[in-house]
Amino acid sequence: MTILVDEIQSILNCIYFLGTLSPIDMYPKILSFTPAVMETFTMTLTRPCILPMIVTRGNDQIAITSKFELREDQSVIRNYGILLIEMCTHVPDGIVCFFTSYIYMEHVVATWHDLGIIGQIQKYKLLFIETPDSVETSLALYNYQKACDNGRGAVLLSVARGKVSEGVDFDNHLGRCVIMFGIPYVYTQSRILQARLDYLRENFHIRENDFLTFDAMRHAAQCVGRVLRGKSDYGIMIFADKRFVRSDKRQKIPKWIQEYLSDSLANLSIEECVQIVKKWLKDMAQPLRQEDQLGISLLTEEHLLSNEVLKNLEQSSSNVNSTTSTTTKIPDTIRNSGDAGVYVSEKLANENPDLHYGIVIDCGSSGSRLYIYIWPEHSGKPNELLQIKQLLDNFAANTIPSVKHIDTPLYILATAGLRFLTPNQQKQLLEDLFNDIERDYEFLIEKTHIQVISGQLEGIYSWIAINYVLGRFQNTNTESKSVTNDNSNLNSKRRPTTVGVLDMGGASAQIAFEVSKTTPIVGKEVAEFSLGYDEHQEALKYKIYVTTFLGYGANKAYEKYIDRIISIGLNSSTSDSPYIRIDDADCLPRGYSTNYTRNNKTIIMTGEGDFANCTKHLVMLLNLNATCLNKPCSLNGIYQPQINYDSQDFYGFSEFWYTMQDILKLGGPYTRLAFLNASTKFCNANWNDIRQWYDEKSHPNINLDRLILQCFKSAWLYAFLHDGLKFPMNYQRLRSASLVNNNDVQWTLGAILYRTRFFPLQAISRTKNTMFNHESYINSRIFIVICMTLTIFLLIFAAQKIRSFMYRRKYYHSSSNIFNYRYQLLTLSAVDE
Repeated sequence: MTILVDEIQSILNCIYFLGTLSPIDMYPKILSFTPAVMETFTMTLTRPCILPMIVTRGNDQIAITSKFELREDQSVIRNYGILLIEMCTHVPDGIVCFFTSYIYMEHVVATWHDLGIIGQIQKYKLLFIETPDSVETSLALYNYQKACDNGRGAVLLSVARGKVSEGVDFDNHLGRCVIMFGIPYVYTQSRILQARLDYLRENFHIRENDFLTFDAMRHAAQCVGRVLRGKSDYGIMIFADKRFVRSDKRQKIPKWIQEYLSDSLANLSIEECVQIVKKWLKDMAQPLRQEDQLGISLLTEEHLLSNEVLKNLEQSSSNVNSTTSTTTKIPDTIRNSGDAGVYVSEKLANENPDLHYGIVIDCGSSGSRLYIYIWPEHSGKPNELLQIKQLLDNFAANTIPSVKHIDTPLYILATAGLRFLTPNQQKQLLEDLFNDIERDYEFLIEKTHIQVISGQLEGIYSWIAINYVLGRFQNTNTESKSVTNDNSNLNSKRRPTTVGVLDMGGASAQIAFEVSKTTPIVGKEVAEFSLGYDEHQEALKYKIYVTTFLGYGANKAYEKYIDRIISIGLNSSTSDSPYIRIDDADCLPRGYSTNYTRNNKTIIMTGEGDFANCTKHLVMLLNLNATCLNKPCSLNGIYQPQINYDSQDFYGFSEFWYTMQDILKLGGPYTRLAFLNASTKFCNANWNDIRQWYDEKSHPNINLDRLILQCFKSAWLYAFLHDGLKFPMNYQRLRSASLVNNNDVQWTLGAILYRTRFFPLQAISRTKNTMFNHESYINSRIFIVICMTLTIFLLIFAAQKIRSFMYRRKYYHSSSNIFNYRYQLLTLSAVDE
């Protein structure tokens, strides 16, 4: 490393051409030099000859990942096997699979054998496996090539960082598809690796996680890059792990692959992946003409001498000359995005240093989302809330000015997904997270800032957020009646009526609305809180009912539904056949078929598409017959006070919006009859017709999973709202929404409002200090004069007392006390002097 750096510094101009070393911005840090120009160029391809995809879940909606905590999960391994079987069915020629390690590959293969997946793979292609032994691997490669040459095709199971991934090219028919099972992180307990990480951190300020992710993604890109070896070649790249979707992983995929990795290919189920592969292979089967490459990958003499090319060359030459001067400063025009963000933020901080920032990270069941909020200095008026707005920038430490980091509170609040973990697992996870953030960032963070919040608290935050955006926390003199006004407080100041909140995510559902002050606090469902810094401030004190139905989110409900009909199918089956057919899945599209594995049996499930029967099935999942200890109750025996449906407005978020709007186009004001008719019509549609709509791009923003689950989610929403929460059939004050007043309303906004409610005390304190500064100065001078006067008076009084005492002792005689006699002599001599 040192020799290479010395060589670099001794050369005036040096140009490096690198291959798949991505991301390239890490290399200047490691080599300790500042590049004048750093650029990544795309491939000059005339057709989309690579198909990169990120597969995140199976057809059963279970996430697939090689993460350490889940790598032993049989459902994940089964989904990996189903993905490979599907590719063997539809992809011709050779398929190369890479695993994260030899141990993991052996475990997966053994599990596949037990599940019968190996046998299904070998129905379509021969199977070869790389081993740590060089001779065995060479023999496997030789036989793999022969099988591909014979036209049948084959599957090669290999390991990232192994012999196959380093230097073997799988061009043309040898590698028509490459699957990367998991993210190939290096073994972190190695002493050599730890020493290297310490060196990079101490000398180049490269954090451990950054380097490990960079190294893992570099090897993943190197593996999938084996599929394309020439301009006439083509192949499929599959990243099979949900973590590849995260921005810190996806952004490190080489630019020439990212160019073809659109958002529609970045979060797929196995079924979606299969349909995309089939269509893409048909397109690639069309003949490639050499004329199609002119001007793109083949340049004619006329193109090279065109004015546009000559102008670009001249401009590039001038840019290089301007950056090869003795100074090492990089022009702002070629700074990377991170530095540009710092520059802009510092400028913003200088222009308005009174801005404040806050960060909330929502760790939910379907992913983590980060929100940055910004607000100006508080007005100093006790009855006003902070004017918080959300920044639209993506998170980076440089989004917020560095001078503000130490004053910026950071909250990481986990919701339904982490509530399923045990308390010990939650504690360990949160402690590790706190230690990492405290070490790597300067944000204002305490251990209480990172926690798994209860469903009730999440509901409170959602309620605060929507009412804040709607302006329902502002005092008013209008005649709008507050729900909290009662006969005992007729003279209280009126305030706007608040709205209720309905929210349904993947794992849980929530309801929250304000209740009257006379409503008793029963259990944990009714909460009373203040949004002001003063808990006794009545204008900002609210009592709301809020509850979370854990396990009643759309995805969890779908899992319960599938488990229920599979259980019915297994119990009713009397055959010894390994296959069980269920042809009346009412909540799935008519004619849609999918497979599940339970008790070593394959369940073949076909949709019936009957909205009415589907709703009846789902009502049984609401547990309406549960014991109701505190009446009235909604679903699952949970207390729910009476709602004034004539005046109480509700807003529905998340699945309430997606289910009503994405396909049915009924977002906004809810009308039961319109929703019922549209849902019934969709459920009755044949799956082939629905697929045709999808293939013809009738719904360009809809993925295949949404189409598969639309019938179920419509019925679940309908049953949950009317049967579970007891909303009347004629209720018309519900509005589904994604944006409110052009604001993205998330519970995180309510969290930052509630958790920063004491911040105005600083501004109020400064305001009071300014108002009374002169008066305090005058009062302090008067106080000093009074103290000095009292001190002088006390000294005079004490002196007189002492003198009186001395004279009394002078004429006091006692022959019987030698001590008094000696004391008299001493005092007399002192007086004579």
